Amino acid sequence: TILHKLNTVSDFFDEICGEKTEKLAYVKQRCGQSALRKILIDKYKCRCLVTGIRNKSLLRVSHIIPWKNCKDGAEQLDPNNCLLLSSLWDAAFDKGLISFDEGGSPIFSEELKEDKQTIAHFKAKTRIVLTEKQKENLSWHRKNVFKNHKK
Repeated sequence: TILHKLNTVSDFFDEICGEKTEKLAYVKQRCGQSALRKILIDKYKCRCLVTGIRNKSLLRVSHIIPWKNCKDGAEQLDPNNCLLLSSLWDAAFDKGLISFDEGGSPIFSEELKEDKQTIAHFKAKTRIVLTEKQKENLSWHRKNVFKNHKK
């Protein structure tokens, strides 16, 4: 591998990046995301639906049907297509490692259950209250994103 051929971290960066470790880039930005975040922060009283964490910098707007899979902008910005979750829960939800059942209880992927140390961070007996539209969207999430199988 490349790491075996190089003697230092500096050699590694020179090989990968040249002399620079940063570059300018154009980035696509989601319009309406900050307004949606404000709506959810207000709706859920600035707290993660599962853990109760109230630190705004740790809260994420979690799309139930992912942004890229939404049929249009209205669905992308629909508060009923979102949950307000702490960053750890958001990451796991986004990767399909957790979802929520019809009653709002967390369900865990078989992939997550294999890692006892990780699953300990997800111990939650909390049921979240869901709108009918969120229940419908979570059904889609369980079928299309949730990984309820072993690799």
